Amino acid sequence: MLEALTILITAAIVVQLAVFATTIYLHRTATHGALTLHPAAAWVFRFILWITTGITTREWVAVHRKHHAFTDEEGDPHSPKLEGFWSVQLGNVFHYLKALRNDPGIVTQYARDLKPDLFDRWLFDHGPLGLLLGITALCAVLGLWPGLAVAGIHAFLYVFVLSSSINGLCHSIGYKNFDNSATNIRLVAYLTGGEGLHNNHHGYQRSPKLSFKRSEFDPAWPIIKLLTALGLAQHRKTINDVRSTP
Repeated sequence: MLEALTILITAAIVVQLAVFATTIYLHRTATHGALTLHPAAAWVFRFILWITTGITTREWVAVHRKHHAFTDEEGDPHSPKLEGFWSVQLGNVFHYLKALRNDPGIVTQYARDLKPDLFDRWLFDHGPLGLLLGITALCAVLGLWPGLAVAGIHAFLYVFVLSSSINGLCHSIGYKNFDNSATNIRLVAYLTGGEGLHNNHHGYQRSPKLSFKRSEFDPAWPIIKLLTALGLAQHRKTINDVRSTP
């Protein structure tokens, strides 16, 4: 019983580490330039992503920018309106891989501003190595089978539930504050560091805060404010700075 609880708690921590690194670094910083991170803070987020997801920053950024360029229109790499809801909700990762495979120039076209540095070349561009190190660390701390269980739960929740819900559910059901094809789902936002406020994001892509109404909560925003207070981040105007809060 205690071991099972340890596995679940550890998996939840690993999932949320990946979630916050994704939304703060990959999405708001690298993709949209909504904030600028101190190099030390950026390195920490990059390392977390490397050992928890194996994502290559330039590839993720390129696919996401293309999504914004062709949102729910021909050319969108993962639109449920084009590909079908369940195809994106259950197989979003495969649509990312398909976009990279079928469009070899996607990184050059959509992420030309992100030049690989020494850490990318030696570490962060080698996703499988990062995942192997992350899983090895879990097994070393928790034991072989508990470590593998945590890794499996994390992979399932991060890849097939949370990340896919942003591109699946949040382009299919939910409410809107702004006139675009994305939607807001508060529960998804609570679990994804604010990413479930997807309609708000599509309305104001360069806002470092994804919440707009007082009834909405962006879990990553307090962390961004703390980083800013510590001199580890600078951010652009928020959605509420340019629009009055209802």
